[in-house]
Amino acid sequence: MIVHPPSATGGRRVTVRGQIVGLAHGRGEVASLLRAAGLGPGPQEVVELNRPELIEWRGGDLDTWG
Repeated sequence: MIVHPPSATGGRRVTVRGQIVGLAHGRGEVASLLRAAGLGPGPQEVVELNRPELIEWRGGDLDTWG
């Protein structure tokens, strides 16, 4: 999963295997998109967003949203 740089209008585009899967405005939305793509843990488990083998953050880290 790639979380792209913040857009001028807000949010960060998220892609999986080259396909856009959504626009995230915060960590919770990234976690939801990760689960929806089948890449994250179950719904009751904590998603670790700082795992580079799962998520590539471009144009800022997980605290950069706009």
